[in-house]
Amino acid sequence: MNNNKSLILNDNLWKVMIKLSLPAVIAMILHGLNTVFDAIFVGRFVGEIALSGVSVAYPLTQISVGFGSLIGGGAGAYLSIVIGENNKGAQRKILGNANYMGLICTLFLMVVLFIFSKPLMVFMGGEGEALALGLTYFRITIFGTLFWVFGLAYNLIIRAEGKMGTAALIMGLGLGSNIIINYLLMGVFHFGVVGAAWGTNIGMFVYTLLGAIYLKSNKPSFEANLLSISRDRDIISNIKSMGLPSLIMSIMSVLQGIVILNSIGVVGTTYDLAFYGVSYRLMLFMMTPLFAIMRSLQPTVGINFGARQYDRVIKATKIFIVSALIFILPLWLFLMGNPQWVLSLMFKSVVSKENITNFRIFISVIPLLAITMNGMSYFPSINKGKIASIVAMLRQVILYIPAMIFLPRIFGVNFVYLGSFLLDASLTIVVLVLLLKSFKDLKEGKVQMPITKKEGKI
Repeated sequence: MNNNKSLILNDNLWKVMIKLSLPAVIAMILHGLNTVFDAIFVGRFVGEIALSGVSVAYPLTQISVGFGSLIGGGAGAYLSIVIGENNKGAQRKILGNANYMGLICTLFLMVVLFIFSKPLMVFMGGEGEALALGLTYFRITIFGTLFWVFGLAYNLIIRAEGKMGTAALIMGLGLGSNIIINYLLMGVFHFGVVGAAWGTNIGMFVYTLLGAIYLKSNKPSFEANLLSISRDRDIISNIKSMGLPSLIMSIMSVLQGIVILNSIGVVGTTYDLAFYGVSYRLMLFMMTPLFAIMRSLQPTVGINFGARQYDRVIKATKIFIVSALIFILPLWLFLMGNPQWVLSLMFKSVVSKENITNFRIFISVIPLLAITMNGMSYFPSINKGKIASIVAMLRQVILYIPAMIFLPRIFGVNFVYLGSFLLDASLTIVVLVLLLKSFKDLKEGKVQMPITKKEGKI
């Protein structure tokens, strides 16, 4: 039994949480800083119109991230379970099937996004000079689709082993290179949004390369055949089922961006577009500890679930939720108390009191998301990806998108921020009820393991 598996199955769960989460939190904070620095560099070195254009394009770049999450999240959740089961046959086939899915998804995305790049940007609310600059940025990022998909997929598979430190180091080096290159291309060589886009692509290339080097080495705890490409119906079905919630969340976030930016475009100004884009990036930055802890929860729950240690699954989930709240509170309290300081980094003009209030309302929901985000990681890890998919669809299609289409047109730009808070707070209650129901089922032994071939089980 490898050390990480032994830790997850046998050690004190608070110790497990700390050992897995700390490196992940550091890496995700770097990820959040990367998005913030991108906005700072574009806003300061290019201007607010460019920042508006990039803010419109940014949600579209998350489409590739969504497919990377589908493959890596699904393959990772499945890998954790078969590691817990000691199913060596399934373990050695996972990477080949992930590679197959990654190549298909990359080809599909590059063709579709190139064809529809301008209509998508217009649909997002881009117009005039902001549209032209945002479209330039977006089209260049499409060239990096392979790295956006495989970089994240490989990193999530590494995390699924419980190798959070390794995954964090790889992510940190990739993101660090992105920040440095973006500064050089925009601040020193003055390449504008072109530099921003190519800097991001280069950072993702470094991210992917380092993940591939690790998987090609003898360090993975499973048989990782990096260059293999295979198509196993059962394995691909499991990957899709467990990774679908992540894809839905990413795609729905793009639709959310389209709806919100269009609503702001109708009732607001170019400045309102830029302010929402900045607020959204800052919210993502504040949520980075939550993303890190939910990713750390996945191997903890998955490996214990595969080993049939259901009481430990329940206890781990509760501990990780509490820990996420503890991690998030200091940063959240600081930014709730000092929004002017951080917002002034990205805007040369004075931020109005009304927008400061909107920002505070927007981020008020973050502590509640400790429950929601961990719940979205928990369900795929116990082979109940369908529940997480339904919750994601409920948030976006049933609640968020209809509300954001109509209500800002009635109540103005301010409702974008208030409505987001009310909808996410309501969703937290739904997730909490589902978690409690799932805990009861686990205690009663009502579980369904994924289809796994027992070849090579020891």
